[in-house]
Amino acid sequence: MSDPKPKIRIEHLIKIYGENCSAALKLFSQGANREAILQATGQVLGIADVSFTINPGEIFVVMGLSGSGKSTLIRCINRLITPTRGHIYIDDEDIAYIDEKRIRQIRLTKVSMVFQHFGLFPHRTVADNVEYGLKLLGMSKTQRRNKALEALEVVGLAQWADYRPSALSGGMQQRVGLARALATDAEILLMDEPFSALDPLTRREMQNELLRLQKELNKTIVFITHDTQEALKLGDRIAVMKEGVIVQLGTPKELLNQPTNDYIRDFIQDVNRGQILKAGTIARPTICLILGEDLEPETLKQIQKQNLQRIYILNSDQEPIGFIDPEQLDLAIQQDIKNITNKLIQTNFSQVKSTVPLEDIFHLYRNEQSLVVVDETGKFKGVLESADVLASISKFT
Repeated sequence: MSDPKPKIRIEHLIKIYGENCSAALKLFSQGANREAILQATGQVLGIADVSFTINPGEIFVVMGLSGSGKSTLIRCINRLITPTRGHIYIDDEDIAYIDEKRIRQIRLTKVSMVFQHFGLFPHRTVADNVEYGLKLLGMSKTQRRNKALEALEVVGLAQWADYRPSALSGGMQQRVGLARALATDAEILLMDEPFSALDPLTRREMQNELLRLQKELNKTIVFITHDTQEALKLGDRIAVMKEGVIVQLGTPKELLNQPTNDYIRDFIQDVNRGQILKAGTIARPTICLILGEDLEPETLKQIQKQNLQRIYILNSDQEPIGFIDPEQLDLAIQQDIKNITNKLIQTNFSQVKSTVPLEDIFHLYRNEQSLVVVDETGKFKGVLESADVLASISKFT
């Protein structure tokens, strides 16, 4: 199956803050960095020739310290800032230099923004705030009210529709901002440090809420943060920026296990790996047998040589249903058993979903030699030994 067509494609994007950028661009093309350009021209290199793609349904996190260029990048994507050079494709349409009328249409229909400080109108009700973008689209009062209530239901705030934002907690206000973005049915959500103003507990709740919503709605999300733990928890892929440059782009596992330089190592050194790494990312493939399937004696002998403590048995849908141990395998060979039946297998095993953080499965090893890992549909993905988990959470490269 071919890779999905990118939802967003950024090509050689450059942003220089200043009225006359030609001198700064020339210096940049000659290899000058941000500091050299600032000293020579007084202009600031915000984005330094950045290229990447974002796939449909992906949470793409841009992480970096203050001044790294991450907020400039997201504002270029929705054209709150006009780039100096380069291309920004959304569904293959280059929006980098389109007119204001067209960009307004895109903001109202394709791209919604969730801001750090909620951006709610204090004098309007919660429902009125959610309806705001729909009103700009020209939707009727009844239609937009219904859409607003649907969006508030999704984020768990339908009962607060007629309250003012001041009656809500910070986390609830951010949910209203999220509902407003969802109400337009935009396929792309741009989120600029949306949870950074929240207390730690509320922040974790909102992170979990975003992951829950993403499972249901499958949006394409560009999420900006300076918080490493948040980035690794939320991101399908993460771009780490420094001085307008992407230093490394990869999955959370790649950043944790294959940091490209000391800058990335400094970012991840204090991360709780047990919260970030998922069971599916370190599950090991192993030999399995299919219930009722014909077996060759030589096949069983080859399995015997592997010295496995458990050989897991799957049904025809690739779902784990039990296991046999070395003694039962020896018995099957001695008795020339032609296929595995329910009489041979043991069913007292534990399984976890591939999306479960490693931290949440430690307790299961009290009674288990290994854990079976399954995907969201229950299909077998591999096994996890306690040694695998301990090695993964203590590994620093």
